[in-house]
Amino acid sequence: MKDAPAESLMYSKMDIVQPTCEKKPKELSIHGDTRIDNYYWLNDRENPDVIAYLNAENKYLDTVMSHLDSFKTTLFDEIVARIKQDDESVPYLDNGYWYYTRYEKGKEYPIYCRKEGNMDAAEQIMLDVNELAKPYSFYNVGGLSVSPDNKILAFGEDTLSRRIYTIRFKNLETGEISEQKIENTTGSTVWANDNNTFFFTRKDETLRPDKIYKRKFNQAGAADQLVWHESDPTFVTYVYNSRSKKYIFIGSYQTVSTEYKVISADQPDAPYKVFQPRERDLEYAVEHFNDKFYIRTNFDAKNFRLMECGENATSKNDWQELIPHRDSVLFEGMDFFNNYLVLSERIDGILKMRIRGWDGSDDHYVDFGEEAYVASAATNREADTKKVRIGYTSMTTPVSVLEYDMETHDLKVLKEQEVIGDFDKNNYQSERLYVKARDGVKVPVSLVYRKDLFKKDGSSPLLLYGYGSYGASMDPYFSSVRLSLLDRGFVYAIAHIRGGEELGRQWYEDGKLLNKKNTFTDFIDCGKYLVAEKYGAADELYGMGGSAGGLLMGAVVNMEPKMWKGIIAAVPFVDVVTTMLDESIPLTTGEFDEWGNPKDKTYYDYIKSYSPYDNVEAKEYPAMMVTTGLHDSQVQYWEPAKWVAKLRDMKTDKNPLVMYCNMDTGHSGASGRFERYKETAMEYAWLLDLAGKAD
Repeated sequence: MKDAPAESLMYSKMDIVQPTCEKKPKELSIHGDTRIDNYYWLNDRENPDVIAYLNAENKYLDTVMSHLDSFKTTLFDEIVARIKQDDESVPYLDNGYWYYTRYEKGKEYPIYCRKEGNMDAAEQIMLDVNELAKPYSFYNVGGLSVSPDNKILAFGEDTLSRRIYTIRFKNLETGEISEQKIENTTGSTVWANDNNTFFFTRKDETLRPDKIYKRKFNQAGAADQLVWHESDPTFVTYVYNSRSKKYIFIGSYQTVSTEYKVISADQPDAPYKVFQPRERDLEYAVEHFNDKFYIRTNFDAKNFRLMECGENATSKNDWQELIPHRDSVLFEGMDFFNNYLVLSERIDGILKMRIRGWDGSDDHYVDFGEEAYVASAATNREADTKKVRIGYTSMTTPVSVLEYDMETHDLKVLKEQEVIGDFDKNNYQSERLYVKARDGVKVPVSLVYRKDLFKKDGSSPLLLYGYGSYGASMDPYFSSVRLSLLDRGFVYAIAHIRGGEELGRQWYEDGKLLNKKNTFTDFIDCGKYLVAEKYGAADELYGMGGSAGGLLMGAVVNMEPKMWKGIIAAVPFVDVVTTMLDESIPLTTGEFDEWGNPKDKTYYDYIKSYSPYDNVEAKEYPAMMVTTGLHDSQVQYWEPAKWVAKLRDMKTDKNPLVMYCNMDTGHSGASGRFERYKETAMEYAWLLDLAGKAD
């Protein structure tokens, strides 16, 4: 089976008819250039013909993959079997209560709990999400926030998968869920110290968070008070409490600029004060601790530095440097304790934890004993402690919660996520490589394989994953789901390509706007290197990416279609020109500094030169699986639908092209902790079938 051509695997029934999508040409003109979009009409989700087409694609997928039905079930069962069903998170202390989340056998959703004073106290169930989710095909809870007096829980619920949340409230003393609701929000609630006033964020018609309101809990019928309206369509706004609980911050940010406003948490009706007015190319994040403000900023510091100022400071001119800028270190975050400062710093692509006494003493990095890993501060609500919680994982180490004694340097594992079954992390090997790209830049690659199934002889199937946008770093993390590939002989690799921020801010700058094509060529060069170095077979190379990573997939199949045996493009952003010209679509206006504004001809021409949908040609393409969700708020369903329709019409090969549209969900897929893996099992079954390993 292994050497069978791709088309024989899924097109064995010659009478299977591929879906066809009606062409309705629409002219799109700007800058003297006219594009003909035959499938523009698919952007109307209320049109019965659109729904019929999406259903036809789903039916076609079911038909051509029907021979894999039992294998999909096998994969799903083994993925779920690795998950500890009766599970519980490591409790953390906050304002006198120990909070934790637990799961019960056979149930899809979490149960949020707490105990007063110590873990021997009686359990109080704050929310059993399984009960709340019963009426819905999709249900997600977010933004849990308890009032300072520990009596009222606010939470957001999304029942459509559009990331539009309704805020609800529960009295933790009586167990009663209030009739009071706030619709069209981000789901997060911020309490003032009076236990009555709370702040929340609403969205506009494009789903951009644009307004901060406040309300008195005991005055539910009164009109909400508008606190801040972010009128600049390139910015979004949000609100949060300071670490000290002394202030409430209202933030506004876009790709290259931020601004914060400060309100006293003790005087929530007092006017806000602008902390530092927005400036183009000035980014900063602000926290408050021990009567000082602390600022992570790129002010004269490309890779960011840490500064501080007193409570009466009026602008950045009052900021004083605490941790200086370094060319080789990206400063990503900070956490504060009474005696220690904890810093997150990315060095050579790895996020490291730095501990430092406030007086500069005992400045050191935590030694985790692995070359490539992911480490970051976990939930640390109490400041009067010498122990810091750290989240940790690597490509061979399951997600863990560690406790590090900042005084003695002792490191203790509080919990390593249990993988049910015969999993032994010593059976797997991870490596960190550096690939020389075509312009001489060295691109990191992290990979993992099962030792007893891997030979470095160019015979292994290899799945290369990438993202490369928004400065998001794709770290070398563990996945128990991925074991279904590794245990069948796959090598799994992550290409840390430009457009991410793994190697500092410049790494991001070199992969966006008019440098975006570096993202695509880096990925291609990494794939070629792994084949040349015999980590994978030349005829068994696969690519995978989602969202902006789906853009990556669309670009590389246009640029190098013969490299790949198969591609999985999840919720792919592929119609870049049309989307970035439509300011009514969610995310568009806030992303001009990521992709460029195509109303400027320079950016129009550049984006058009790589936009996957605009560059589909009459040529051979690899086998492809494309996924989307009807209610996706991030990448609208019609982008992948149009792309698939155009590929079907133009491609000259017989390789499989299938699309799955989840008619109930959005960008993140199904909401249950097990249900979501049905789609993963489908993708893996398709992939393993192409590789001749569907047994």
